[in-house]
Amino acid sequence: MTIRIAMWSGPRNISTAMMRSFGARDDCAVSDEPFYGAFLKTSGEDHPLGRETIESMDCDWHSILKTQSGPAPGGEPIWYQKHMPHHMVGPVSIEDMHRHRHAFLIRAPERVVASYRKKNELRRAEMLGFAQLRRYFEFERDRSGQVPPVVDSDDILADPARVLERLCDALEIPWDPAMLSWETGPHAEDGVWGAHWYDHVNASTGFGHPPGEMPQLDGEYARVADACRDDYEALSRHKLTAD
Repeated sequence: MTIRIAMWSGPRNISTAMMRSFGARDDCAVSDEPFYGAFLKTSGEDHPLGRETIESMDCDWHSILKTQSGPAPGGEPIWYQKHMPHHMVGPVSIEDMHRHRHAFLIRAPERVVASYRKKNELRRAEMLGFAQLRRYFEFERDRSGQVPPVVDSDDILADPARVLERLCDALEIPWDPAMLSWETGPHAEDGVWGAHWYDHVNASTGFGHPPGEMPQLDGEYARVADACRDDYEALSRHKLTAD
């Protein structure tokens, strides 16, 4: 029986490092944003390497869902799937992913905004997915009758072993210390967009240092972060910590 883990997060989190972490396990396959091409094709959003992304992927919503709900690549017992709720603009959603165990990765809005602005034009708060992430969390909580696991990137970077161990417990899979390190460079499972977005994680062999001071934003960037704050704080109240 395949254990499918859907990890939902917004952009410019440590979502790719988390994919690397689970991919370092001997028992786990990983997938990199399988709905991204369908999102770009449906929405018309102009993203770096957007055309190449669409051309490289299955962009049929139902076909992608069927694949992600089937057996794991290589027959692995665990399948970690990196997803972003703001990509889900087509006819399928978390409501159709009842064969998955859902978890949520969050990061302070100031850090997300400061990182995103370096890689792409940030026009509105919706591009960061905080509201959609909260809606998906609330749907899964109400559907299952249990609080799904939430982890914050700051907590993971401060104590990766302990927070990841708690996440594995919540997902009902064994903790594996192999999750703390990985091979440097691009990985075979990366989407083609990794050439633009993944330079930092490609240079890494493990989780980075704990973050420093919160970035100082002004103007429209500060307003975008403020617009995301309520949703972030609502999710943060449920996060797993090292304690």
